[in-house]
Amino acid sequence: MDASHLNSAELQQFLSQEKKKAMLNEMVAKVTNVCWDKCITSAPGSKFSSGESACLSKCAQRYMDMSITIMNRFQSMQ
Repeated sequence: MDASHLNSAELQQFLSQEKKKAMLNEMVAKVTNVCWDKCITSAPGSKFSSGESACLSKCAQRYMDMSITIMNRFQSMQ
């Protein structure tokens, strides 16, 4: 999206949306790295084992739950 034609309010909204996208991408990358290192202990094959798949799912869910808890805590402090 070309932001050159936006007014100040639209530009602020655009920047806010882009910042949220960047934060989401960063979180996905972090979850991927952390959970991969924790759950995939050998060279991956063409499919994950059932144990690896369950570990990855639980790891990602715990990470998301903790992120939400931390965000809620920070919001309640304001």
